[in-house]
Amino acid sequence: MNESTMFVGLDVHKDSIEVALAGAGREEVRSYGKVGGGLDAVDKLFRRLKSEHGKLAVVYEAGPCGYGLYRHLRKKGIECSVVAPSMIPRRPGDRIKTDRRDAMNLARGHRSGDFRAVYVPGPEDEAVRDLTRSREDAVLASKRARQQLGAMLLRQGFVYPGQKAWTGSHKSWISRVAMHHPVQQVVFQEYMNAVDEAHQRVERLTEQLRQAATTWRMAPVVEALQALRGVSLVAGASILAELGDLTRFDDPRQLMAFVGLVPCQYSSGPHQRMGGITKTGNSHARRMLVEAAWAYRFPARVARGLCERQEGLPQKAIDIAWKAQLRLCKKYRRLLLKGKIKQVITTAIARELLGFIWAIAKEVPPTKV
Repeated sequence: MNESTMFVGLDVHKDSIEVALAGAGREEVRSYGKVGGGLDAVDKLFRRLKSEHGKLAVVYEAGPCGYGLYRHLRKKGIECSVVAPSMIPRRPGDRIKTDRRDAMNLARGHRSGDFRAVYVPGPEDEAVRDLTRSREDAVLASKRARQQLGAMLLRQGFVYPGQKAWTGSHKSWISRVAMHHPVQQVVFQEYMNAVDEAHQRVERLTEQLRQAATTWRMAPVVEALQALRGVSLVAGASILAELGDLTRFDDPRQLMAFVGLVPCQYSSGPHQRMGGITKTGNSHARRMLVEAAWAYRFPARVARGLCERQEGLPQKAIDIAWKAQLRLCKKYRRLLLKGKIKQVITTAIARELLGFIWAIAKEVPPTKV
């Protein structure tokens, strides 16, 4: 940044935006007031700021208002960055939080270079991400509906004699259940309807995701990732929708740290201790990776379903996928023999699986738009 740059901190809310300015050098950070949250008010503000200060560097926190303001400012030729709230330094003992202070802290931190901007997806990538997150919400709602139905059956003394729930025989058994009281039968039927509706919603969103993935610019990468064991179309599309183009990471370790799958480290003098994973970064992608990692608890082999998914895929992707199987299945058994709990093992597998995903993404570029 040159000496004439004015750093602008915005504390963005639905109906208002608090503004603060930090000039170059050691100038005092000052509040510039509050404006409306609409784009007309934003345009008026920045016309005035540009006429007063020339070059601007804007920053605001990622939040529920999304990236519309970022795209609008960039379209107007104004430099803008978005930062994660978790990465903004807070002073120990600072117990006062106001919109004005937040905006001033943003302007001050942006001037000193303390912030690292988050990745902002393009409109199409964000649309697919909204679809994958909507499906994730539907899956959770489906699980909750099933749990509520199961809890009612247990309260009324109906216990399924079989081994596994929600199989065909289990559903058939539920359909034959009759409650002791007519009112309870009404409640039971409502729970049944909720389970059916939640399942249908998951199916609809899955089909929508399947269709969207075929025309998305990341479609070649989604297809190639399905060469990996445990990575279905839903998993591949979800991971890429959350993380974007993986080639922006120089090496897989950067990507692992970005997702929060690297261990915490505590060191002081000669003492060093490694803790659990940091869990910083994108929790949606991390959850999907851990789910995919469970597939590597079995010995390495190419099952019929995986073989069908690999038909027509680039040979390099298939070779990387087999290398991943050999390494990760062996690692799972080795850690299990050491007495590690399964959750720890699966997290370790997910971390390395992400490295193989990065390797395939390097070999198969997305469609150019």
